[in-house]
Amino acid sequence: MQIDPRLALIDPPIAIHRSGTQTVPVILTSPHSGRHYPAPFQAASRLEPLALRKSEDSFVDEIFLPASRLGAPLLKARFPRAYCDVNREPYELDPTMFDDDLPPHANTSSVRVAGGLGTIARVVAGGEMIYRDKLQYAEAERRIRHYYRPYHAALTDLVDGTLGTFGQCILIDCHSMPSQILPPGTRRAGGGVGGRPDIVLGDRFGTSCDRSLTDQVDAALTDRGYRVGRNAPYAGGFTTAHYGRPGMGLHALQIEINRALYMDEARVTRRQTLTRVSQDMAEMVRRVIASLALPV
Repeated sequence: MQIDPRLALIDPPIAIHRSGTQTVPVILTSPHSGRHYPAPFQAASRLEPLALRKSEDSFVDEIFLPASRLGAPLLKARFPRAYCDVNREPYELDPTMFDDDLPPHANTSSVRVAGGLGTIARVVAGGEMIYRDKLQYAEAERRIRHYYRPYHAALTDLVDGTLGTFGQCILIDCHSMPSQILPPGTRRAGGGVGGRPDIVLGDRFGTSCDRSLTDQVDAALTDRGYRVGRNAPYAGGFTTAHYGRPGMGLHALQIEINRALYMDEARVTRRQTLTRVSQDMAEMVRRVIASLALPV
């Protein structure tokens, strides 16, 4: 598959929402809520536009926007996860997707690649194949250069600036998870809507952030009425593993919100309950900020 790069560019690839100067050592990220699908990408896909959005963390950027007004910048990708996934290593690539050879530095054997969800995904969530034809490696390199690298360059700048200003940094990586469809009225023990917890917190089993942070977020959300799980089925991805260095004052925590809480998953539309979820996430961030020892 050949794509004219002049037709495929999403510019700018990222957006950073700020409420004036950053006043707290907290960074919010939404890597999978991008919903700008390039026309050539859609044309090369065997899926309808709605099916392409199955991997998208729809509206998560909107949910956390009020929290960013507490003085914490919100970084979001404007491009979709199905196009380029920044919560992966830069070169987690499936060789079966490409007509030509991959470079030696490509990671072709990760669990994520095996599942079809590498940096350039082979499938959307649910397992449906994205492309009609194979890609050229140059197309993967172009997406990594124009989308992946700018996202992580911006995130690195935010992290370094936060550490330099405050001496500590809390990175909250914001995601959503599909609900599990069960017969009407059925609830799995310990599950929330759709048979899953309402929220899953991922701290890489205590390695990407201090346990006290996970405990604080858990308590804040539980107090708001949510059923909270930890590290199963989502323990955190590349972002938490790569950036989380709690021994150096850099804490990275992933949060997954059950989509049934705030959206119609089939239609990819907002429910009225999105406002309440957004308010609750802002209150959670407010409690985290209140617990920090900040200079006066």
